Amino acid sequence: MAAEPRLICRSDELREAGKGLRFELERNGERLPAFAVRHGGRVLAYVNRCAHVGVELDWMPGEFFDESGLYLICATHGATYEPATGRCIYGPCKGDSLTAIDILELNGRVYLRSESNG
Repeated sequence: MAAEPRLICRSDELREAGKGLRFELERNGERLPAFAVRHGGRVLAYVNRCAHVGVELDWMPGEFFDESGLYLICATHGATYEPATGRCIYGPCKGDSLTAIDILELNGRVYLRSESNG
C-alpha cells in the first residue's frame, strides 16, 4: 500500500526565487536534508547535498539562490545549479546534478509524494 503524501509547507511560504524551506526525508533508511524553492512559478525540491563534495548548499538556513535569484548556488565552492533541472552549469561539478525529490503542489499546499524512493 502506497504511503500518503506528507505535507511539507503551505504554497505561500515559498516565494519566487526567495528563501527556500528546509526539511528532512528518509530514503533507504537514511535521513537526508532536503529543501524546496519556487522558481519559474513551480515548486522544486532537491536533496540538500552538493554534487561536488556532499555539503549542504545554503550559506544561511534557507538561502539557496545566488544574488540574481536565477541560480541555486553552493556556498562552499560556488557550484551553480539550474533550479528547474538541478544540473550544475558552473563550478567543480559541472555536468553533475542535484538529486531531485518528487513533490506535489495542490490546493495551496506542497507535499512530498514518497520518502522511500523519491
